[in-house]
Amino acid sequence: MPLEDGESETTILKRELEASLAKNDSLEKENGELRQEVSRLKAQISSLKAHDNERKSILWKKLQNSIDSCDVMDTSQQKASDVVKLPERKSSDFQEFAAKKERPLIEPKPPPRLPAAIFPSPKEVNGNKIKAPSAPAPPPPPLPSKLLAGSRSVRRMPEVVQLYRSLMRKDAQMENKTNPATTPTVAFNRNMIGEIENRSSYVSAIKSDVEKQKEFINSLIKEVESVNCNEISDVEVFVKWLDRELSSLVDERAVLKHFPQWPERKADALREAAFSYRELRNLESELCSFVANPKESLTQSLKRMQTLQDRLEQSVSKIERIRESTSKRYRDFHIPSEWMLDTGIIGQLKFSSLRLAKEYMKRITKELNSDECSQEENLLLQGVRFAYRIHQFAGGFDAEAIRAFEELKRVCMIICHKQ
Repeated sequence: MPLEDGESETTILKRELEASLAKNDSLEKENGELRQEVSRLKAQISSLKAHDNERKSILWKKLQNSIDSCDVMDTSQQKASDVVKLPERKSSDFQEFAAKKERPLIEPKPPPRLPAAIFPSPKEVNGNKIKAPSAPAPPPPPLPSKLLAGSRSVRRMPEVVQLYRSLMRKDAQMENKTNPATTPTVAFNRNMIGEIENRSSYVSAIKSDVEKQKEFINSLIKEVESVNCNEISDVEVFVKWLDRELSSLVDERAVLKHFPQWPERKADALREAAFSYRELRNLESELCSFVANPKESLTQSLKRMQTLQDRLEQSVSKIERIRESTSKRYRDFHIPSEWMLDTGIIGQLKFSSLRLAKEYMKRITKELNSDECSQEENLLLQGVRFAYRIHQFAGGFDAEAIRAFEELKRVCMIICHKQ
């Protein structure tokens, strides 16, 4: 009898173990399914957020383009019925599109008049053919390979490196506390509920554009495929015209994805080149117009110049890092890439940075010569470090920067002699 009781107890334990294992397997399977569902929902949320951010940026661009279009509208060729009003579209405004039974067909405006190499085919304007000139204007003479002529001549200053290293050895504990500027995180107001509620009217408006604006989009496809720019400024003009034309659509990317022949890679490359060049040109303009304010505090003035130099070095480093691969891609799409070289705007930016070096050294020298200066060593090291930084970045100093450095060096010798 005891043996039978032992066997029955063992059998019961086996059954309980098998039931526990089966339950464990089912729970693991259910857990795996829940994880897959969570991953799917996260991917869906990320996709919706990206779509929402993309639409907001497009709508903001449409608002800007609507302001620009008021200046360039040709009233003799554009009828009042063809004008498409472009207010800022929020998620609740898409109901207006569904309420409209018909949208007027949009006839694309002729592209901007660029050199004949860009649009070589004849165009008809008011029934009259305008033929391209037989021979295009000769290109401008190439820029010098090095900016070493005239007032823009720079030369290496070994004294800058020597003074910098000597001060760094003297105060090895001093570290550059200037952190690179971080890209601010842009906060978007995501009204996802309103977007979902108006989804049907939004999709209806997209379908309406796909059906009614087919001829308009096909004409834009031909223009993008045939554009061939010789200068980066021509790319800027063409991209501005293209963005203005596409801003008439409800949602540019949602509509264009229904046209597989749309040259998306070339259009994106054109926009990328125009935006990058415009950003560098604006930065150069900011550098050239920089003026130090003598009433500004020393800390604030130096920080403003350091921040501007940080932005400059980041922009130039970004272009130099992707220059080789990007230039090849631009050449495939007949987009000029010479502006990315040191003989183009990159070299101009490096030379313009000398303006910051001169202002920085002058402000440091003025402060060191004043009777109210405290912590002379730290301030001197800060000035030499910034001068060395721009000296290495620009490849040398020009005549004015050399004079500013010599004055800073003289003050440095006086301070070292006192010690």
